Amino acid sequence: MAYFWASWVPQCQQMDEVLTELAKIADSSKIVILKVHAENAPDISKKYNIQSVPVFIFIKNGKELERLEGADAPGLTKKIRCISSQAKMDVPREQPVQDIDAKIKRLIDGAPIMLFMKGNSVNPRCGFSKKALEILSRHSYKFATYDVLSDNDIREGLKAYSQWPTYPQLYVKGNFVGGVDIMAELDEAGELENELAKSKAGGQSLEDKLKGLINQSPVMVFMKGSPNQPRCGFSKTLVALLQEVGVPYGHFDILQDEVVRQGLKTYSDWPTYPQVYVNGSLIGGLDIIKLAALIGLIAMLPIGHVTSVSLVPGKLL
Repeated sequence: MAYFWASWVPQCQQMDEVLTELAKIADSSKIVILKVHAENAPDISKKYNIQSVPVFIFIKNGKELERLEGADAPGLTKKIRCISSQAKMDVPREQPVQDIDAKIKRLIDGAPIMLFMKGNSVNPRCGFSKKALEILSRHSYKFATYDVLSDNDIREGLKAYSQWPTYPQLYVKGNFVGGVDIMAELDEAGELENELAKSKAGGQSLEDKLKGLINQSPVMVFMKGSPNQPRCGFSKTLVALLQEVGVPYGHFDILQDEVVRQGLKTYSDWPTYPQVYVNGSLIGGLDIIKLAALIGLIAMLPIGHVTSVSLVPGKLL
């Protein structure tokens, strides 16, 4: 949905509040709210015959399906609720592409200090994982985490790999240290600091690795497969869109690095792929880029200079 507005129109200020609430219920897999300042984007406004604001235009496959004009809060609410309540499309499950032990090894080696836990550093999902985070946080070393609840194959496979039946599990420089009880004992004895210090013997942190990848190109696409051989329909569609509008970009195949694949989800706070970064900042996934391309924004705006629109799924900026 494209929302045409102007800062000086009182009705737009009213509808901003309405959209802020509606964004909370909008299903981002079904609807993307694109905010367009009508005066700052005259070519787009002309294309959609915008005579006054606010105007809400629902677009699919490049075609205008419906428009609502004026501060029609009930009509807009009904329309967005209707779209969001539609059944979601089933997405084919991805087939495993790596041997489980190889995936585990890549995860372990993905960061100098790696904690396999239930949940993540922001939201631990068990008391033992929370305690392990508290212990590590008392020391000045950066560490990465992996949520074993996100992949049952990893969860069960790592138990056999480590010969340790419970979680959390701590690895330093590829070597298994132990679970939370071992961590607590080492910490009380003053020996955990020495274990963690081994992480400084060369290597690169996961955060630094992700930042380096993100900034490899002004436009960077993290996808499944490569532009010549995309490994999912969403990645294939995104590549076709970028090629059609002539946007040069770099790419990274997240299927080749499980650490990057999982770590970038947390880093970007975006759970799916593909992901598109412009000048080091996350723009979004396929839905946002697709809508932007459909209304001519990618071709019209210089890279890294998106000033008149806010591209955020399910919420407004």
